[in-house]
Amino acid sequence: MVSARLALLLALGFSCGPNPLLHAEIHVAPGGDDAGAGSAQSPVRTMTEALRRTRVAGAEKRIVLAGGRHELPATLELGVADSGLLVEAAPGARPTLSGGVRLTGWEKDPAVAGLWKTRVPEVPGGWVFHQLFLDGRRLTRARIPNEGFFRLRAPLGAASPITLPFRPGDLKSAWAGNRDARLVMLMKWTDLHVPIQSVDEAKNEAVIPGGPKPEWMTEGDARYWVENVPEALDREGEWTLDSRAGVVSLLAPRGVDPNQATVVAPRWVTLLRVKGDEGARRPVEKVVFRGVTLAESDYEMPAEGIISPQAAVPVRGAVRVEFATDGAFEQCTFENLGGYAVDLGRGARRWKISECSIREAGGGGVRVGEPGDRDPDAFTACDAHQITDSRLVGLGRIFAPAVGVILFQTGHNRIAHNEIADLYYTAVSVGWNWGYQDTPCRGNVIEFNHMHHIGQGRLSDMGGVYTLGPQPGTVVRNNLIHDVVSYDYGGWGLYTDEGSTGILLESNVVYGCKSSGFHQHYGRENVVRNNVFAFNTEHQLMRTRDEEHLSFYFTNNVVCFDSGQLLGSSWKNDRFVIDRNLYFDTRLKDDPAGLKFSGATWEAWRARGHDTHSVIADPMFRDAAKRDLRLRDGSPALALGFRPIQLDDVGPRKK
Repeated sequence: MVSARLALLLALGFSCGPNPLLHAEIHVAPGGDDAGAGSAQSPVRTMTEALRRTRVAGAEKRIVLAGGRHELPATLELGVADSGLLVEAAPGARPTLSGGVRLTGWEKDPAVAGLWKTRVPEVPGGWVFHQLFLDGRRLTRARIPNEGFFRLRAPLGAASPITLPFRPGDLKSAWAGNRDARLVMLMKWTDLHVPIQSVDEAKNEAVIPGGPKPEWMTEGDARYWVENVPEALDREGEWTLDSRAGVVSLLAPRGVDPNQATVVAPRWVTLLRVKGDEGARRPVEKVVFRGVTLAESDYEMPAEGIISPQAAVPVRGAVRVEFATDGAFEQCTFENLGGYAVDLGRGARRWKISECSIREAGGGGVRVGEPGDRDPDAFTACDAHQITDSRLVGLGRIFAPAVGVILFQTGHNRIAHNEIADLYYTAVSVGWNWGYQDTPCRGNVIEFNHMHHIGQGRLSDMGGVYTLGPQPGTVVRNNLIHDVVSYDYGGWGLYTDEGSTGILLESNVVYGCKSSGFHQHYGRENVVRNNVFAFNTEHQLMRTRDEEHLSFYFTNNVVCFDSGQLLGSSWKNDRFVIDRNLYFDTRLKDDPAGLKFSGATWEAWRARGHDTHSVIADPMFRDAAKRDLRLRDGSPALALGFRPIQLDDVGPRKK
C-alpha cells in the first residue's frame, strides 16, 4: 500500500531521489486539468492549483506556463510560502496571465448600423469595468467631443463642491447624476476624472466633487471632455457601459463581428500581488517571473472620482510587491493595463526588472516606494532596485500625468539602458519632497536611457528627468533626451525642481525640448557638467528662483541653438558658478559677439565673473541637421576639456 507521503510525491510528479521535497515543477496550460499530474504531458489548468502544489516543496520550485491566455479567477496572491518560486514560459511559448474575461453573446442593434450589444450579468452586481480590448487593442471609451476638447469659460470655483463654468451647449443636464459618466480634465501637470453632479444649462454651470480648489487648478480655459454618455457613442471603435442594466454597447470597427473576435473586459485591478508577512516581519524572498505576459487589468475609480496632485499618484500598479526581497521580472511583457505596470512598495528591496516590455498602460511604467515613507526601518524600506534594458512605451493612456519610472522615498536604485517614450508627462521622476528636508531619496543612478517624445503637448511642467528635494549621491548621466513638448510652459530636458540638492547631471545629450534643455526651479549645489544642450526651442538654460546659497555649478557644457534665447527666467543674484562652456547661436555665426546672456552682452556677463574661460564658437557637430551631436575632431569644445559622450550603448542593450 502506497503511503500518503509517497502518494503526494507521485501526484506532484517528483522523482524518488534524495530529498524529493526540495524540488517541484508544475506545468500549467489553459486546456489542462487540475486533477492532472502537473507534468508537461498532463498539465494542470490553473495557477491556483499549481501554487497549491508547489507550496509543499522546499527551496526550488518552478511553474511552467504553456502558451495562450490564462484567465485569472482572482488576483494571483504570493506570500512567504512562495519564496524561491520561479514562474516561467515553456520553451518557445508566449503565455499571458490575463485579468480579463472574454465577452460573448453580442447581438446587432437593428436600428443603428454597426452597433452591437451584450449583457454582462455580473455588472449590476458590482463589477464595473472602465476598459475594453478588441483583439489585444484598447478601444476608445466613447467621448465627446471626439477630437479636441471642451474648454472652461472661466476658472473653476474655489469652494467645495467645485463649480465648473462651461461654454454654452457643451454639457447636458441629462448627464448629471449618471454614475457611469466621467468628466476628464487636463490641467497644468495633472488631470481630473470626476462625475458630474449637476448641470444648469441656463447658467452654463456644472458642479463636480472636490474640496477647496488648490492653487494649480487655475486655468480659465482648461481642456476637458466627457466619457461614457450615450450621446458620445458615434464613432467606430467606441463603446459604453450601462452599469445599472449591465449592457455593453460597441460600435464595432467596420467588418468586425465581436462574436468572432476576442473582446475582453478587465475583471481585476491587481493581477499579481507578492506580499510578505508584515506582522511577523517575514519577507517573501526570491520570486522570479520570466518570459510571461501580464495583461488586461483595470483601474479603480471611486464614486467621487480622482483628482491627482501630480504624477497620477493615486493610481497603483497591476503588479504590486510589498515586503518582498531579491525578486525579478525578466523578459516579461506588461500590456493593456489600467494603471501603472509594476508597483514596488513598502518593504520591497533589491528587485530586478530586466529586458521587459511595458506598453499601452493606462498609468505609467514602474513606481518605486511610497510618497509618505520618509523614515522607514530596515524591514519597511523600499530600495536598491534595478530597472534595466527595458522598453516602456505608450504610457499614460488613461491618466496623462503618469510617469515612466517614478522613485518616491527610495534610494540606491539604478535605472539604466531603458527606452522610455510616447508618454504625456515626465519620463523619470526622482524624489517626492518639496523643499530641503532630508528623505531616504539618495544614491539613485539614472544612466544610459533613451527618453523621447515626452509630453506631446498634453500637459505642462515636466522633464525628461525630473527631481525633487535633497538627493546626496544621485547621478543622472549618459542619457539621450529629446522631443520634450509641453502644452504650455515647462517642457524641459533635465529639470531640478523644488529643493533638488547634491545631484550630479553629467554627459547627457538633450535636444528638441520646448522650454529649455536644463531648468532649475530652485535647489542647492547641483553639478551640471559635460552635457550637450542643443536646438531647444524657447531657451537653452533656465533658472527660476534666486536664493542666497549656491544654485549649481554649470561647467564644460556645449550649448548650441537656432531659436529662442540662451538664458531664461532669473539669473540676477549671481549665486551660481558657470564657466568653461561653449556657446553657439547658429543665427549669429557672422557676429558671435551679438549673443546675449539674460540681456547682458558677452563682455558684461564676464565682468560679473561668469564664463571667464568659456568660448563662443561652432561646436562642430558631426551632422546637426540629423541631430548627430557627436563632436568632430578639432572641435573647440575639446580644448576646453569637454569629454566626448558615447551614445552607442544608450537604450536597451542587445543580448
